[in-house]
Amino acid sequence: MLTRWQGWIAAAAVSLVTLGLVVLDLADRPFRSWWAQRALTTDTVAGMLVLLITVLVVDQVVGRRQIKDRSRAVSAQAAIVMGQAVRSSKAVSSVLDGSGDRAAAADEVRTYMIMLLVGAPVLIEARVSRTFLEQAQYLAAEMARTMASLAKSPDASPISSARLDDAVGKLRAASTPLLQPLGLDELLSAGDQPSE
Repeated sequence: MLTRWQGWIAAAAVSLVTLGLVVLDLADRPFRSWWAQRALTTDTVAGMLVLLITVLVVDQVVGRRQIKDRSRAVSAQAAIVMGQAVRSSKAVSSVLDGSGDRAAAADEVRTYMIMLLVGAPVLIEARVSRTFLEQAQYLAAEMARTMASLAKSPDASPISSARLDDAVGKLRAASTPLLQPLGLDELLSAGDQPSE
């Protein structure tokens, strides 16, 4: 499989060869008579050049469309994970400040971790989405650490939410390039509130 640039360079090279052959055919009488005497060779070479140009250009157009479609799928997955991350972190933060339900927060964290497991195969393939996945896993670890600390000593000194807030901020920063292809309606329907 050719990369995007290799494909376009190959298509341009084949087009230039074809153009060069056409110019030679028009300008050089001995060249033209050589090809005229070899009809099968001429037809075969012409057919191969047209086929190569067509295949290379179509491959690039189809590849570009697939990348765009995949980008939207990754963006949608990131928006859904981000929405659940916000809900989960708010639930854990409310338990930290004493106003939330620990069981509900544990359910939100569990749901978030399941979403990460489901979304990981989609998010792990590209560098930007892999960075987002790593930050999402870091946030999951922070929420699990916080919930475990609360379970060990529920009445001890208050646990700071600074690490949790920092993890959410890093996840939001990592999500920014992924969420670019989505519109505001799509972000809102995924459950993510756009950053201010």
